[in-house]
Amino acid sequence: MPFPLVLVHGHPFDHTMWNPQREAFSGSRRVISPDLRGYGVSPSSPEVTRFEQFAQDLAALLDELGVQSCVLAGLSMGGQIVMDFYRQFPGRVRGLVLADTFPAAETPEGVEVRHAMAERLLREGMRGYADEVLEKMVAPHASAEVKAHVHRMMTATRPESAAAALRARAARPDYRELLTTVTVPALVVVGADDTYTPVADAEAMHAALPDSTLHVIEGTAHMPNLERPKEFNEALEGFLARIDSAGG
Repeated sequence: MPFPLVLVHGHPFDHTMWNPQREAFSGSRRVISPDLRGYGVSPSSPEVTRFEQFAQDLAALLDELGVQSCVLAGLSMGGQIVMDFYRQFPGRVRGLVLADTFPAAETPEGVEVRHAMAERLLREGMRGYADEVLEKMVAPHASAEVKAHVHRMMTATRPESAAAALRARAARPDYRELLTTVTVPALVVVGADDTYTPVADAEAMHAALPDSTLHVIEGTAHMPNLERPKEFNEALEGFLARIDSAGG
């Protein structure tokens, strides 16, 4: 029986960022793609105050759904949540997919930037931010449909929830040492033109993980799963087939 696939979205998005993957894989396995606390249609209150709450929410959801173990995939902030889930609940993870993310703790400058952005979003709302970063989230040559989808997710996110996540993320742990202890297979994916989490970050994670595969997707930025879903899904399909064949 194939292991369930749990897809963890990034910031400031929602579960629909995984639409191409849900469509590709839901016919062959159970696919779970929740909205994180405060995002999408999830309850907005109480807001997250500690980064580890995101992983704890996922564990509670899996308990509710009767899922004991799964392949866990996350992009950007979702990838950091995946790492935190492994830190807290390693026995529940059969494989890790880390897409366009990085494991290091925030620098002092980064903490300041995230707190300043939280204040800005509370003050101004999401639209100005979404307009500014759209062509960093996806490549400038991405399709109009993909751009519209990404912009729509960002502007639909509640500023209060986005700000709370930014503050929690600013205080997240450093996962670099954790990666060296991971005992399950991992797939590291990155867009070749990602400026938020460049290829060098993916290469460092690949080097740190004891058993990992690195896949760089050309012509994409921070969201290759939406920009080049065929290439992303092919990499994910091969990884899932390996996990399923190992069983256990």
